Amino acid sequence: MKIAIAGKGGVGKTTIMALIARQLQASGQDVLVIDADPCPHMAQTLGFANIESITPIADMGQLLAERAGKSAGSPYYNINPEINDLLADFMLESDGIKLMVLGAIQTAEGGCACPEATVLKRLLTKLLLGDDQAILLDMEAGVEHLGRGTIASVDELFIVAIPSKSSMRTATKIHKMAVDTGIKDISFIGNLVEDDDDRQFMNDNLPSRPVAFFPVSTPIRQAERRSHKLELAMDPQAAQAAEQVIAYLQARKD
Repeated sequence: MKIAIAGKGGVGKTTIMALIARQLQASGQDVLVIDADPCPHMAQTLGFANIESITPIADMGQLLAERAGKSAGSPYYNINPEINDLLADFMLESDGIKLMVLGAIQTAEGGCACPEATVLKRLLTKLLLGDDQAILLDMEAGVEHLGRGTIASVDELFIVAIPSKSSMRTATKIHKMAVDTGIKDISFIGNLVEDDDDRQFMNDNLPSRPVAFFPVSTPIRQAERRSHKLELAMDPQAAQAAEQVIAYLQARKD
């Protein structure tokens, strides 16, 4: 299953994805996380060491171009280059979770991230997954990636929102664009939820009720501040919310 997570900046997409990744891995899934945020933090959140050794997926572009070269004696290019043997060079693994990082524009006025998005889109389209495999994509904040069609091939899009009007507006806009893109399965996840009033506010102001509500969590906040890896055991309520997300995915799959 290919799952993407989107939302307004600061709503906790990376945290939610890390918790879902942990829960999927604990349930026996082979998990690959792709950090497609221009300011990637997933490696730190998941506790990966040697982060600087990760080769960004964006660097795969040249390799794909080479693989798409003309065959001997043929005027045509290969539009479906083989990539499976390249994947190991672009990922790290820790605690049973694999990680790939898209890469980011490193300088001011560095231009559009469209080439990197094209490589990611190509990669997602080519990867075929078994029943016990999952790819999680942590997308950049906002709606631009939907305009580029990067995640058109995902099986499920989760839109993370917090109980604020601005977050509701952005989440609703992302939902509309995702529908226009042709993504069929789109759901919401609530984060930083304190009480029933927060839950009701989100139920009333989103196109559909969130499938799970993640709590405001002091242990998770402290782990982020101290650069500690995120664990399900840090907060039982957060772990329970992650279980609800996995149960929802399983029900959709069945």
